[in-house]
Amino acid sequence: MEVDRAGGETVSSGQTSIYVPNAPKKAKRRQAAGDSGSSNVFSMFEQSQIQEYKEAFTIIDQNRDGIISKDDLRDVLASMGQINTKPEELDAMIKEASGPINFTVFLTMFGEKLKGADPEDVIITAFKVLDPEGTGSIKKEFLEELLTTQCDRFTKDEIKNMWAAFPPDYL
Repeated sequence: MEVDRAGGETVSSGQTSIYVPNAPKKAKRRQAAGDSGSSNVFSMFEQSQIQEYKEAFTIIDQNRDGIISKDDLRDVLASMGQINTKPEELDAMIKEASGPINFTVFLTMFGEKLKGADPEDVIITAFKVLDPEGTGSIKKEFLEELLTTQCDRFTKDEIKNMWAAFPPDYL
């Protein structure tokens, strides 16, 4: 094998030689063509973010088989207090993936969800506006007031349903 000046490699086997360009150029061509491809998902995140997603994946993969299943989701949701999750809800979550949810698929799903999302610092700044005392939490009453008086105003029933689905944490 010899390195070509153009940045690729020429792989030889007997009398046959094949030129293989460097992967970064392939990725750039794919990106320019509009194909994000799951093989490039790792380049979407910083190494520290990938590690955080890996830790989350490991927590969700309760049976440690490398695949997130419906049983894994049910178990992790139960461990977080969501004990009455309906089978249809679990099926819908699993069906968001095109096949078995291994770590690469898991990361790809997050990448797709985050496309077009605001950068982390913008989101943190927005939450700081809702937490003027800098406590790291938002007061339930304050959030209810905002949701019922600003923009697309929530009804009392919508507030009740929101708290039923996502109960606020009390310390």
